[in-house]
Amino acid sequence: MHEASYDYVVVGAGTAGCVLAKRLTEDPNVHVLLLEAGGRDDYPWIHIPVGYLYCIDNPRTDWRYRTRAEPGLNGRALLYPRGRVLGGSSSINGMIWMRGQREDYDAWADAAGDDGWRWDALLPLFRRCEDHYRGASAFHGAGGEWRVEAQRLSWDILEAFARALVETGVPRTDDFNTGDNFGVGYFEVNQRRGVRWNAAKACLRPIAGRRNFTLATDAEADGLVLENGRCVGVRYRQGGIARFARARAEVLLAAGAINSPALLERSGIGRPGVLQAAGIPVVHTLPGVGENLQDHLQLRMAAKVRGTRTLNTRSRGIFGKLAIGAEYALSRRGPMSMAPSQLGAFARSDPGQVRPDLEYHVQPLSLPKFGEPLHAFDAITASVCHLRPTSRGSVHVASPDPRAPPVIAPNYLATDADRRVAVAALRLTRRILAAPALAPYAPEEFLPGPAAQTDAELVRAAGDVGTTIFHPVGTCRMGAASDPGSVVDGALRVHGVAGLRVVDASVMPVITSGNTNAPTIAIAERASDLVRAERAGR
Repeated sequence: MHEASYDYVVVGAGTAGCVLAKRLTEDPNVHVLLLEAGGRDDYPWIHIPVGYLYCIDNPRTDWRYRTRAEPGLNGRALLYPRGRVLGGSSSINGMIWMRGQREDYDAWADAAGDDGWRWDALLPLFRRCEDHYRGASAFHGAGGEWRVEAQRLSWDILEAFARALVETGVPRTDDFNTGDNFGVGYFEVNQRRGVRWNAAKACLRPIAGRRNFTLATDAEADGLVLENGRCVGVRYRQGGIARFARARAEVLLAAGAINSPALLERSGIGRPGVLQAAGIPVVHTLPGVGENLQDHLQLRMAAKVRGTRTLNTRSRGIFGKLAIGAEYALSRRGPMSMAPSQLGAFARSDPGQVRPDLEYHVQPLSLPKFGEPLHAFDAITASVCHLRPTSRGSVHVASPDPRAPPVIAPNYLATDADRRVAVAALRLTRRILAAPALAPYAPEEFLPGPAAQTDAELVRAAGDVGTTIFHPVGTCRMGAASDPGSVVDGALRVHGVAGLRVVDASVMPVITSGNTNAPTIAIAERASDLVRAERAGR
């Protein structure tokens, strides 16, 4: 077996791993190895914003996971995309820049017993990493790694939908990232002049020449190596050759909410019953590994519209496609610069909610399901998700084979509370479609369809149209050592195993009230500060 030594071995070159690599190698005396199971981000569709359509479920860029058949989704199994390429999921995601709400982070701090996770403590880190198109302000930064821009297109039907939201009690906002995201407005995106801005561009390109940085692509981790209660390195395969990367200081797992717990379990760290059933010897008992899976389930309501063109008809035929392509080639504008969702809104499922618990992603298009052609008629889709679901799922390995996919069980709509919110969300969407601002367009719901009226019918409809919005978190959650369900402490160190941290979305005790890429960046920013401070204090 080929062996080499580094100070830090980072597993996963997704959002968190790229941030860690950049920050840790700022110390020239520290040598970092970054392992990525996928290849380089040189696939052209990664960089064209609408190209996510060709990256998801593509073996060149995606792990191509599936969930189990979900009872709450009436027995359907879902495609569960996770990036397998430099940049990870930031190379295939919706590019939406969304921090969430102040209270989300205060809940993290309470769970971890560490005030460093509070909103006020993390805001400087958000500002540090930003290169915001409006420039520096109390809430935003300039000159950082992550480019944030306004979207480069507009649709009359989306403006009308925004006015309809205002008519139903949701105010206008021009900034979702101040800690209170109540309102309707256009999502800001990680793009630079109409081109996707992923973690590889943000963090790896600037350090490509650093002599203390080693990047290994097509390098899939097989397992962690523990000696006397300490993680001393990572076994991985590259080009069919077995290799061992020894970590003089620490191993940092940044493989994401699916692969980080899977790697822990394949290394014998986790719940004994799960490990034994998978044929894996128990090395260290940690019952919380792979538990506490949370995700945002989006409920798609689609309506035909009249008197306006949507992408459905604008993109029909060869001439429509050529026109769209020419617009992007000449100006980096138009539909090819689109994030998956353009208009966003944060609303309350009922007036008693203290803060918004629903997020809308509104699109000037419709399709039967992801990956299928757009409908032949003009239509819009309003997807709404419950921001703070109470259902909890799991992800566990079923085999010691690193090539065997884990069993992903999100457990959507498993609680009465989540089903009540689903019903309220669908009813609210209908009220928005019926608002005066949309009357000129005569919206006509066809998905899930007006036949569903009672609560029971709407729960069934939610199961029929619900799908992931690609935000899995929580499977290695933060918490005190006395908390049997936690996996890492407030400094993201794995309980009971020295030399090992988890630094990605899996450490979130509770999901944030919004999209999850920006919060993952904040996790990695704070982790890099913690690691560097501990090293300096030795």
